[in-house]
Amino acid sequence: MTGRLLPITSIVVIGALAWLWFVQLGREMSMHAAMPGMQMGIVPLATMWAVMMAAMMAPAAAPSYLLHGQMSKSALASAAYFAGYLVTWCVVGVAYALAHWGLQQAGLITADMRLANGALAGSLLVAAGAYQWSPAKAGCVARCRSPLGFMINDWREGAGGAFVMGLRYAAWCVGCCWLVMTVLFVAGAMSFAWAAAISVYVLAERLLPLGRTFDRSVGAGLVAWGAWLIVAALGAGT
Repeated sequence: MTGRLLPITSIVVIGALAWLWFVQLGREMSMHAAMPGMQMGIVPLATMWAVMMAAMMAPAAAPSYLLHGQMSKSALASAAYFAGYLVTWCVVGVAYALAHWGLQQAGLITADMRLANGALAGSLLVAAGAYQWSPAKAGCVARCRSPLGFMINDWREGAGGAFVMGLRYAAWCVGCCWLVMTVLFVAGAMSFAWAAAISVYVLAERLLPLGRTFDRSVGAGLVAWGAWLIVAALGAGT
């Protein structure tokens, strides 16, 4: 029972709490950002991005987390695996927060937490879309779509070993999604709708037999969106 019950319960509870916290943070930070001349500090930004990454990526952990729980037969090891996975994404969230803070200091972030420069926003989307077609993306997503192969090749015993496995598996997921996540700099860092859409996309990428056509279609859409923003920005002289 533990092999299935604990992972499912953990994903639902932790995922729900992270999303609720994310929504509450969004409300608080939106009120703060609306104050003229106010800028977000690095600590609030790091908290926001870390919680957002945990909320978005908790569902995507389900296939590998369930498999690990079935194979390990240890509640502690199963929890450690999930913890390692989430820690990796929280660290990535802090990295995004540092980028956000730097852009904010340069005057390139608007009050609603979007990139203020249309050409820069468009270029970021083009880069994210092009990455969807790259061999690096293909290699990472192949690992993420095959958790059984990962478990067989990278298995480690004990809670400490399971934690390291969570870190390592999440690293492949970061390789899949790190540029897609930057869409939030364009759509709005506190956009619940966009965060949810990216979370659904990542989960579908892992669960559905859509192949590379799915990733490339998303990439083409991002490139088209980015090109439109660049042309609009150039036309407006910004």
